[in-house]
Amino acid sequence: MADKKTKKLEKKSFFEVKVPMTSAKIYLYSSSTEALEGKTVNLDLTRSLRGKSLELKAKIKKEGEELVGEPVSIILAGSYVRRMMRKGADYVEDSFNAGCREGSVIVKPFMITRQKVSREIRNKLRMTARDYILSQFKSRTTKEIIASIMTNKLQKEISQKLKKIYPLAVCEIRWLEVLKNSDEPGEKAEKSE
Repeated sequence: MADKKTKKLEKKSFFEVKVPMTSAKIYLYSSSTEALEGKTVNLDLTRSLRGKSLELKAKIKKEGEELVGEPVSIILAGSYVRRMMRKGADYVEDSFNAGCREGSVIVKPFMITRQKVSREIRNKLRMTARDYILSQFKSRTTKEIIASIMTNKLQKEISQKLKKIYPLAVCEIRWLEVLKNSDEPGEKAEKSE
């Protein structure tokens, strides 16, 4: 009984969480910084990316006295994808795991052609995009990858590469999720054994 009363009397306040890749300031309401550690936060980046409906999911970690949001996934809204679709055009999707410098990620690229194309061309677009993404991710960290997706740099590079096969109307990374990050304490212990 005494424990329940003390929990109710705990004073709660707002704690600032910094997400390094965005300029957004997040304030979360909690009793302590320890209670917030390990929780996930969803950030809608539509306004900062000029109408591109992108959602960033970040996991809260404590670094010294500060709370920092480590990116876990980045997802393009389904409504944005549907809005980009046009009659008389084909879309090309893919889903695969890619290794990066500090772990691995799930990547789901999404491309829309300008007109209807054959299955052979769609397959060639899919495989070329996959090869390019795999080669680019090997030398990058997850933070660098997410930053390049948010600035649209990676999508432009892929689009330029695929223009030789067939010109695209839209080239996006629809989904990127971090599977393993080697800077987590459990991972380091496994590697040392």
